[in-house]
Amino acid sequence: MTRFESAKEKYARLGVDVDAALKTLASKAISIHCWQGDDVVGFENSGEALSGGIQTTGNYPGKARTPAELMADFDKAASLIPGKKRINLHASYAVFEGKRVDRDALLPEHFAAWVRFAKERGYGIDFNPTYFSHPMVKDGLTLSSPDVKVRQFWIRHGIACRRIAAAIAKELGTPVLNNVWIPDGYKHTPADRIGPRVRLADSLDQIFAEKLDGVIDCVESKVFGIGVESYTVGSNEFYMAYAARHPGVYNLLDNGHYHPTEVVSDKIPALLAFFDKVPLHVTHPVRWDSDHVVLLDDELKEIAKEIVRCDALDKVLIGLDYFDASINRVAAWVIGTRNMEKALLMALLMPHARLKALQDAGSFTEMMMLDEECKTLPFGDIWEAYCEMQGVPADASWFDAVKEYEKDILSKRA
Repeated sequence: MTRFESAKEKYARLGVDVDAALKTLASKAISIHCWQGDDVVGFENSGEALSGGIQTTGNYPGKARTPAELMADFDKAASLIPGKKRINLHASYAVFEGKRVDRDALLPEHFAAWVRFAKERGYGIDFNPTYFSHPMVKDGLTLSSPDVKVRQFWIRHGIACRRIAAAIAKELGTPVLNNVWIPDGYKHTPADRIGPRVRLADSLDQIFAEKLDGVIDCVESKVFGIGVESYTVGSNEFYMAYAARHPGVYNLLDNGHYHPTEVVSDKIPALLAFFDKVPLHVTHPVRWDSDHVVLLDDELKEIAKEIVRCDALDKVLIGLDYFDASINRVAAWVIGTRNMEKALLMALLMPHARLKALQDAGSFTEMMMLDEECKTLPFGDIWEAYCEMQGVPADASWFDAVKEYEKDILSKRA
């Protein structure tokens, strides 16, 4: 008997069908963010330094500098990650094969290279308007700015991005999550808190006015950002209320965008009680939002448990969001995405129906016992078998491939 077969038997004794779990995991797509590969720089060459609540730290060599390099790095990472994948793009990653245009004039053709890349590999694409690192971010404001010209520029950008998302969805035959995050806020206590939010609501109304097939609209809340420590226009309460009042718009949960004592694992089932979709960005916050590489920590496991136990794998849209320039960027992609997959597999290998029945029956002692027993089951043997089935390294040997790629490719980049 192999270790995998022995592990399957142990899980079966608790009523867990390992084969069904592996099949389910293989069908769940994880949206992998392109911006880990180049430190959120993009391809605009606008001359603007990274700004607007975004900051990448570290100077590890080998950053991608061109679309070809970024796509090659993404390919290398994807070859070491099991499971189904999507690509998460920002508008600042437009590939101009002709005349460059500003963000309010972006067209689907400027993302044709990404669509070709995704189609060849069977990936879906998700999309994000880019409301940072641009001269039209005035006084830290975009869609909530009191300056009409600034506000209108960013409204045009939002409209353009939704149309791009719709075109990508049509081309690839799969819906595109279009996520709006803005850096708007104030460093010091504002004299007017409601005005910016009324303006933001009006701007969003204009952006979302056009009905487009294949686009899943969402807004991403945040407790605060760099340089806007005292007040964030797009707070969780604001976006939650906006989404509740606007059918077809969802509140995206980023688990780094809340107070350290808040947990997104508890927010997921709360939203699932009212929304048919919950978009999710997974990161590893350290105290406050810091977008560290996703680790297999307790909260990640709880997030995965809630997705699975709520029978919401088709409702929770999982994307990753971190950017670390202090370590090998390809390895960062692999580590974070494999950890998300591990957490989902752990969740799929739990006897949730039995645990729920024990809770409903008031059998809390037995429920605790069973939950604790699950923690020492031979998960690693199941994970290794899954990776082998998916044709990727099952153990840490994947890092050898990254080291070789760094020696042959990354180290030669200036």
